[in-house]
Amino acid sequence: MKSSRQDAILELVEKYEIETQDDLIARLRQNGFEVTQATVSRDIRELKLTKVLTGHGGYRYVLPPKESGMAGSKLNRALLESIVSLEAAMNIVVIKTHPGLAQAVAAGIDSLHMPEIVGCVAGDDTLINVARDIESAETVCEKLKNLIKTA
Repeated sequence: MKSSRQDAILELVEKYEIETQDDLIARLRQNGFEVTQATVSRDIRELKLTKVLTGHGGYRYVLPPKESGMAGSKLNRALLESIVSLEAAMNIVVIKTHPGLAQAVAAGIDSLHMPEIVGCVAGDDTLINVARDIESAETVCEKLKNLIKTA
C-alpha cells in the first residue's frame, strides 16, 4: 500500500503543479487513496520532495534530482525551466531567469561543482558565473544548454 501510494505521489507531482499538502491529498483521494495529512507529510519527507518557486510566483512540489553524471545536483528540472536565457561574454556567463529565481539557479549551478567556474553572483533575475577563461565560459554555456534540453 505504502509503495503504491508513494508511486502515485511521484506521478502526481510530476504531472501536476501541486502547491500544498491539501492539493496532494485531494489528488490522492481522486485516485483511490484515503490518506491523512500526517501520512502525506511523512511520504513527502521520505520521498525527499521539495518546494520550488514557479515562474508565476507560486510554489510547487518537485521530485529530487535523478542520479546522473551530475550526481547530487540541486539543479532540477523546475530550476532549469526558470532559465530565460544564457550567454557567454568573454569569461563570464550571464544567465537571465524568471523574477526571484536567480539565487536558486545559482545555488543549483554551484552544486554541479563545474571546474570551469571560479565563482557565481546572483541578483533577483540575473546571475553571472565567472569562468577561468573564454573557452571555459563557452563550455559552461554548452553544458547548461544540454542540461536544459534534457530537462
